[in-house]
Amino acid sequence: MQTEQVAVTGREQPQSLTREMQALSQFYRALNTRDMELMEQSWAHTGEEVMDNPVGGIKRGWDDIRAVYERVFRSPGPYWFEFRDYSYHEARDIFYVVGRERGEYTGRDGALRLATRTSRVFRRIDGTWRQVHHHGSIEDPGLLTAYVRAVSANA
Repeated sequence: MQTEQVAVTGREQPQSLTREMQALSQFYRALNTRDMELMEQSWAHTGEEVMDNPVGGIKRGWDDIRAVYERVFRSPGPYWFEFRDYSYHEARDIFYVVGRERGEYTGRDGALRLATRTSRVFRRIDGTWRQVHHHGSIEDPGLLTAYVRAVSANA
């Protein structure tokens, strides 16, 4: 298995990517530009979507997932995330990526350098790749506590 070292940031040129990687890039573009409409397009709306995220816990269904992104988007300062050091896997109408997310999130108490183990699962629905699952884990307990505190302050 080969891992990809070129980071996915959302700033990629879509025409240079496969349709699967366009879907992943679109997610990061939505996240990094705080574009809720684009984020909504990135996720499935079947009732089966699930996110297990450091700041939201386990959320099921788009409405609950959306609420987590709304809190993240309300950061008073800048932030960015990118996906790197990942492997890509595909089987018929599903593909998933497993790797690391890094970034910086600025809350009321300053900037945090983030490092998260991340997996994302996409399913082809009506010919379009939509995210159906995300799992993220921050290994450093102190960083996890600080990040949860920073995003929770945006509630």
